[in-house]
Formats: sequence, C-alpha cells, structure tokens
Amino acid sequence: MTSLSTPITARAAVIAAAAVLAGILLAGCAPEESGGSAATASPPAPEPTPIATVAADPSASPEAAVRIPTDCRAILSAEVLAQLEDVPLNDPAFGPSGPQPDGSLVCVWADPAADTTHLTTTISRMSRGPALDLLNALADDEDFTCYTPDGGTRCEKSWENETYPVVDGRTLFWRDDLLIDTSYSNLAPAGYTDAVVASLFAS
Repeated sequence: MTSLSTPITARAAVIAAAAVLAGILLAGCAPEESGGSAATASPPAPEPTPIATVAADPSASPEAAVRIPTDCRAILSAEVLAQLEDVPLNDPAFGPSGPQPDGSLVCVWADPAADTTHLTTTISRMSRGPALDLLNALADDEDFTCYTPDGGTRCEKSWENETYPVVDGRTLFWRDDLLIDTSYSNLAPAGYTDAVVASLFAS
C-alpha cells in the first residue's frame, strides 16, 4: 500500500502529538489571573498520549457523519480500477459482499481460481473509543506503522506469506467514526487506500 507521507514510529508520533495537544488544552483552560499570589510550582508534564487520540475531532456532530458508499467501484480512481481490470469483484464464492444489512460495505477483489491473490476491504462505522483501542493495539502488539494523514489515523503492515512467495498485508484508516479496513495477499494496487479515502472524505 502506498502512503501519502513518510511513516514514523508509533511512539515518536505519540510524543509529538501529545505535546501539541497538551499545549492547546492548557492554553484554552488557563484560569484568569487574580490579585493574590500565584503558585510557583510547575504543572506536571503530560502523560504520553496514544497516536490515534489526535486523529479525529470529537466535537463533530452526527449530522456531519460521512455516508458509507454502496458501490465498490465508485470509491476507486480510474488509475486504481485499471490495476484491477482483470480481477473479479464480489464473487459469491467468497461469501457475503457488497452493501451489508448493518450498513457496512464489503468489497472482495479475487478470482476463485487463484490460490491466494485477493484484496478485501470493509468500510464500517466504528466510534472513537473502540477505533483507538484497535489501532493502538496494532501499533503496540503487532508492530503496525501508524501515522496521521488526511485528517485521520492510518496503520499498516506487510509480511511474507507463510505458504506462497508473495506479500500479504493489512491497511486501516479511521476518521470521523468511519473505518476502512483492507487485507490483501499478492494484490496491492498502488494508491488503493488513498483513492478510497479521497472518495469518502472529498470536500
């Protein structure tokens, strides 16, 4: 998967994001000065904040929620679709796909005749707390690389397939209570996740 910015380590991003957030909070909540003497002790340093906690605006209203699409092709650019031209979409052999009863969208790009080549994307609602727990767990426990492009939080990792000489991977992007979760094996079109993000969050 191609990222829009150079990945940074999860912990480095944690420290930088926490410092910026702490400065904003302290500036906005400082008490007015009074005629009395002020305490001279410095406030304690803020605790490091997980990277994903600065990825979204918690004040966003429900009316501003991004709608989940219903068309797997419509969320991709012409350049990405060209790379998937010969790959079947949502073949029944892979189970339920397309728009789901819970409002999510499942897109399965795979040929039933192929041994491992596939790409599956699920777009679903996920509130801030569970999303941050998921992304921080991937960063801390599974060595995913996480960073904050396009107003959201993106975590990704790739690895060698255990059976075939191909690369597997997973890329997640969360913003505004919407999670884009893509798993793939031997099928990683350049710009895929970027295209989905651009489609969903176009201004």
